[in-house]
Amino acid sequence: MIGNQAQKLEKLVASNSPQEKNKSKKTRFIAITSGKGGVGKSTISSNLAYVLAQSGLNVGIFDADIGLANLDVMFNVKIKKNILHVLKGEATVSDILIPITRNLILIPGESGDEILQYSDITLFERFMKQAQVLDKLDVMIIDTGAGIGKHIQRFLNAADDVIVVTVPDPAAITDAYAAIKTIANLRAEVSIIMNQVKNEKEAQAIFSKIQAVAQKNIGLGLKLNLLGKVNFDLKVTSSIKKRSLFCVTHPDSTPHKDIITIANKIFAKLERNMLVKANESGLSGLVNRMMEHF
Repeated sequence: MIGNQAQKLEKLVASNSPQEKNKSKKTRFIAITSGKGGVGKSTISSNLAYVLAQSGLNVGIFDADIGLANLDVMFNVKIKKNILHVLKGEATVSDILIPITRNLILIPGESGDEILQYSDITLFERFMKQAQVLDKLDVMIIDTGAGIGKHIQRFLNAADDVIVVTVPDPAAITDAYAAIKTIANLRAEVSIIMNQVKNEKEAQAIFSKIQAVAQKNIGLGLKLNLLGKVNFDLKVTSSIKKRSLFCVTHPDSTPHKDIITIANKIFAKLERNMLVKANESGLSGLVNRMMEHF
């Protein structure tokens, strides 16, 4: 399924006419967040990015967890400079990009408020021009911090999709609901990934409880979706300790199959993406959107 859809996207781009030189594929921005730390948000973000990239899509994953950035650990790479160095003129966008695998790029960044402090028009224009190197991204996954701080809300505002990750722990579920309640003030649709569950039945049961409470207290204006589940598996823990992706080290595991199922649902939305102006896509498109909500 993923392979066929990727071919369709490639044909769409290849069919561009000369008049469309200023056009770009619209990058779909997917913010992945959680109500509390320790629920596997970054593990899911990194493995999902990998699976999407393996399908043939051009994927960027932006480490937007301020103060607790850890995607370098997930991918087992070293980071020397990040997006703030670009804004300070100490590096170019190309300098900070870290290729992980074919079609997958890590964008390191101490994002949020610090980025938006750089309002000097010269710096901003230079950054936006350099960021065009990422205009051809099909998907940008934004791995935000946990909680509902203002800097996190800016990323949630800018995203096309917001995914909340939680686990079958009462405290985690309570925090996830608190995050959903805040996000409901920003947008009308939120997706949930149930992580570390025993099976589909448990995931559905917990989601139904969250949905019922949300409908009672938030109202029917909020649409909650169960995007998928990821089964509990000691192979995932083992991979994290080895600084590797479980989708790489254990390709036959149930969690890997779960991530593929989630990726296919994201693919369905990608097919509806259209060609847009270049400044609406890639990293520059994300920053443009964030500036609108600043």
